[in-house]
Amino acid sequence: MIKVMTVKPKLLDQVRNATRVRHLSYRTEQAYVHWIKRFILFHNKRHPSEMDETYVSEFLTFLAVKRHVAASTQNQALSAILFLYRDVLKQELGWVNDVERAKKPERLPVVFSKQEVESILLRIEGTKWLMASLLYGSGLRLMECLRLRVKDVDFEYNQVVVRDGKGQKDRITMLSVSSKEPLKKHLAKIKAIHEADLKAGFGKVYLPYALHRKYPNADQEWGWQYVFPATKFSKEPRSGIVMRHHLDESTLRRAVKAAIRSAGITKNGSCHTLRHSFATHLLENGYDIRTIQELLGHKDVTTTMVYTHVLNKGGKAVRSPLD
Repeated sequence: MIKVMTVKPKLLDQVRNATRVRHLSYRTEQAYVHWIKRFILFHNKRHPSEMDETYVSEFLTFLAVKRHVAASTQNQALSAILFLYRDVLKQELGWVNDVERAKKPERLPVVFSKQEVESILLRIEGTKWLMASLLYGSGLRLMECLRLRVKDVDFEYNQVVVRDGKGQKDRITMLSVSSKEPLKKHLAKIKAIHEADLKAGFGKVYLPYALHRKYPNADQEWGWQYVFPATKFSKEPRSGIVMRHHLDESTLRRAVKAAIRSAGITKNGSCHTLRHSFATHLLENGYDIRTIQELLGHKDVTTTMVYTHVLNKGGKAVRSPLD
């Protein structure tokens, strides 16, 4: 009888496999691998199974005190390490105490005025203008816009379905009337590109949750294609299949930053500021905060409440003694 020798995958490969089994995004996979690698190197390549919560506390404190990382960065590192112990090593980790926590700054969101938004959009053209219009007109996050599929744009009901948004939640938001016709023309061009890709033997797109096994031809169907596909083919990092991915986020980030500078706006704005402006301007127009919460996809209404600060004109609506 031949004895088959099974080689156990390396630790970081086990981490990658565990993230894929749980359908975590590729970005989450990369982030977890990065922080776990840094944790191991910090402790001189000692295997995590030989370390307890005191080692974790030491690493997290180092990040806050020596590296001065943001609170969100420290939390991401902690999540990665907890994932390693809980889901990969199947090892109980005690309560992580005595950690110097990175301070989370209490910052109010930067918001553009309606005139500033108009000035920014006037300085962006083509596909980038359409993407920026969706960030402001529909309240989309940047990656939600880039990952948008053709089937999730509903022109009849003037709505956009956001799939797998933050917290792996779906939601419905509005499609602005002014974006409707330009988006239809854009999709007509994209469909022609997709049909040419199919004739050339390509035309596949990434499908989540192994849907390509359940629906073998879905990855070539028009409805599953990205609304904003990349201009070039690339190799999907997990499957190795050559396909047309969505546009890189830096494309729109650079365009928005350039438009802000060109408009002479001194606020430290970005793509996400357009989403902040969407929420604030809806509040200014008298819409209910619960409705805005649903459109933004916030889990808790207190997150949405932060936009009410703009309504308190000039320091809590107090009249200056100079006036």
